[in-house]
Amino acid sequence: MRVAFVSASTRQHEPTDRAERLHTLATELADRGHEIDVFTTQWWDGDPDTFEHDGIEYRAVTQQSTDWQFPFRVPGLLNKFDPDVIHADCNPSGYLLGAKAGGSLARTPVLAECYDPPTAQGTVGQTLSSLAVRSAGAVVTPSRTVRTRVRELGVSTEAVDVVPTGIEMERIRALEPADGGDIVYSRRLDEAANLETLLLALAEFREYDWTATVIGDGPERASYERQARDLRIQDRVDFVGERSIDERIALFKNAHVYVHTAEYTPFAVDLLRALAAGCVGLVEYHAESSAHELVEQRRRGFTATSAQELTERLAAAGDLERLNVDESFAEFDRRTFLERYLERYRELQS
Repeated sequence: MRVAFVSASTRQHEPTDRAERLHTLATELADRGHEIDVFTTQWWDGDPDTFEHDGIEYRAVTQQSTDWQFPFRVPGLLNKFDPDVIHADCNPSGYLLGAKAGGSLARTPVLAECYDPPTAQGTVGQTLSSLAVRSAGAVVTPSRTVRTRVRELGVSTEAVDVVPTGIEMERIRALEPADGGDIVYSRRLDEAANLETLLLALAEFREYDWTATVIGDGPERASYERQARDLRIQDRVDFVGERSIDERIALFKNAHVYVHTAEYTPFAVDLLRALAAGCVGLVEYHAESSAHELVEQRRRGFTATSAQELTERLAAAGDLERLNVDESFAEFDRRTFLERYLERYRELQS
């Protein structure tokens, strides 16, 4: 199968969960023998318009993601490639409309990937976003929370499929635990991280024997480290910065409880890895976060709606047994993730 990905940015541009998800899918498809071309903005050095990397062909539509010519150039390039399926990011909406125009030229179906809800501002922008997403033959979101936002654009329920990001269960089973805290948190430390809620809860347990590990870096890291000092828990909270996926999983396998307090999360992939690695999951509920979806109706999962509830749930989570791997999360394995997309592609083709 010839699959064309259309995205303003890739993992090489920015190491976000959205970019990692699309890179994982493209890599898995290429490993299965499918022909994958990614139409994007140039991230490699030099003049060539195409660049092959790890079995994937990257095609530079424009030099910059802000170039207004991208939506007008991509239809002709897609028509020339003649794909069986076009897989396009729904942000920005103009790029998705360009992909749809390319699909019309090549008589190829288009799947819209809405990892984040469309972010257009103003009446005109929102109208374009609605038109772009509704024009796709199918829409995929990573969570029910994002699906709700997409449906608000006028997309029918039948057109939207929820496909959670896949994880590598074999990797989780094989890795050994690393030295770290009993409680672990991982995320980019920005304005939406909301780590202060966890720090306040931990301060309530000063008299108990615990340690915590905070994985991640970002503009708010210094502020959070200062809060830990102000709360007099800095000697028990270890800020370890960015870590690779393997390093994070090893820390998860050592920990007892994974806490998620972020205010914005389309899909909490690190929470999923931690749950599969045996952690008890504790999630503070926020309207713009889908993390609660992974712990609802699970014996080893808790949700909280306030700082006081978070403190209470943290105490209850500590009473559950430790696990090294939780096989109930094997349903989220990367192989299932790939098969879900292949099924969507085949449905579009037929």
